[in-house]
Amino acid sequence: MKLPIDTTGMTFLAAGTPEPVRDFDSKAAKVDENGQAIFAVQVVILVDGGAEVISVKVAGEPKSLGHGAPVKVTGLVATPWSMGDRSGVAFRAARIEPATSGTTRAAS
Repeated sequence: MKLPIDTTGMTFLAAGTPEPVRDFDSKAAKVDENGQAIFAVQVVILVDGGAEVISVKVAGEPKSLGHGAPVKVTGLVATPWSMGDRSGVAFRAARIEPATSGTTRAAS
């Protein structure tokens, strides 16, 4: 189940450079259904006086994401997962790009 996230009121900052996502066994770069390479970006979310760091996957390499720079995250969804006795939440976005026009708020 994919759960869309309402990012209204959230501020996003790049916490690292985009890293290609690799298949655990083959170590080959993972690609989406359109053949675009998938990248993981560490993002800091600031909301309600608190902060969280999450890893967000996105198809295509995001460009010009400076460490600590405000970013715009579009189409953020959370997907709960479980494997044996482990579980968590995976995050995916349609796009991650530098914030423009002086805003650090995300578009949902």
